[in-house]
Amino acid sequence: MNIYCAGIGGIGLSAYAALMRLQGHEVSGSDRVESDLLDELRASGVQVTLLQDGSEIPQDCDLFVYSEALPIHHPERMAAERRGIRSLSYFGALGELSAPYDVIAVCGTHGKSSTTAMIAKTLIDAGKDPTVVVGTKLPDLGGRNYRNGKSKIFVLEACEYRKSFHALSPSTIVLTNVDGDHFDYYSTVRAYREAFVEFVGRLPPSGIVVLHGEDADALDVAQQAGRKAVDADLLPLPELSIAGVHMQQNARLALAMAECCGVPREDALRSLHGYRGAWRRMEYVGSYHDIPVIDDYGHHPREIAAVLGALRHQYGDRRIVCVFQPHTHDRTLKLYSDFTAAFSDADLVIIPGVYEARRDRDAATVDLSEFTRGIAQASAVDCLDGISLDATEEMLRTQILKTGDVLLVMGAGDVTGLARSMGRG
Repeated sequence: MNIYCAGIGGIGLSAYAALMRLQGHEVSGSDRVESDLLDELRASGVQVTLLQDGSEIPQDCDLFVYSEALPIHHPERMAAERRGIRSLSYFGALGELSAPYDVIAVCGTHGKSSTTAMIAKTLIDAGKDPTVVVGTKLPDLGGRNYRNGKSKIFVLEACEYRKSFHALSPSTIVLTNVDGDHFDYYSTVRAYREAFVEFVGRLPPSGIVVLHGEDADALDVAQQAGRKAVDADLLPLPELSIAGVHMQQNARLALAMAECCGVPREDALRSLHGYRGAWRRMEYVGSYHDIPVIDDYGHHPREIAAVLGALRHQYGDRRIVCVFQPHTHDRTLKLYSDFTAAFSDADLVIIPGVYEARRDRDAATVDLSEFTRGIAQASAVDCLDGISLDATEEMLRTQILKTGDVLLVMGAGDVTGLARSMGRG
């Protein structure tokens, strides 16, 4: 096929594009800005443009695949519709690609990428040769976010946003947790969890759900869907080479999944101990003088608390300076009290503004002065309005950071650029 991917620089769609290219298809696409992912796609033979007016879609295009981040009125989506080109969302296309395989789908509010990565590593090390699509870049995959395997096993990360994962046909599901998120789409936590019930219901009657047996909400999802639950919490908590109890909990799910695939426990534990982490998951990106700089994708209160707790355990009494960029006004407002209470393991928090990923869908705007005061009060920590990413970086370099500090930069938006800049010294 001749496939065109709009939003090809996204972490998921870039993996799909690379896999389709490896499988012999002609692939091209577009995105808004340059990135390392675009460079890697070009190096693999994928043509990429920054022009998104619809003119770059090939005349002989067989399939138009678009990122969910692109609205229905996006010029390229409208052009594909006018021309009658068959169009699929990224997850619709991933569903088609993975349909012939035995799909292990990793879903949940938090921990999807790390758990997917750990499962992939255990199966690769055991010689199971899976195909993999994961929402981050992995050292264990040579810095890539995909792997083209030769077996019938397909390990993939299944996102719940706008019920995207309903396009998949899972053989087995790994459910990390169901706290609640994406409230610009889901009206309530109940509606959010019902989407998971429906997804688990897509399993064949004999399909299983690997989950934490101590998680009542996850168990309830499996029971409502009428599918068998495999309790990972009956297994030992694996020892890892990276920090964080939350990472060990993810590894426990991976261990249970490996055993379901016939991997001996000792082999799986050895593989998990060798797991080297992932891009933007408590990733050490360098230092500013003697200050370690950690970059993390966390953008939900539970993720923030887990990462800060892990770093507090790792660095003891050293001062932790946390730069957190909220991801969308809507999420921040819907989980407001949880956010303000999530920073108790930091010593200083700086908010450099809200990343407006879905501004057209945000119902209201966060008052940053009020938000910083709320964090200071609920988390008992100093909290500053950083005004912007540039202003925050200048503040860090000239006024705030001092010998002995640890700098944590968190968020799902463009705040990662600040981390990379600080990590270069």
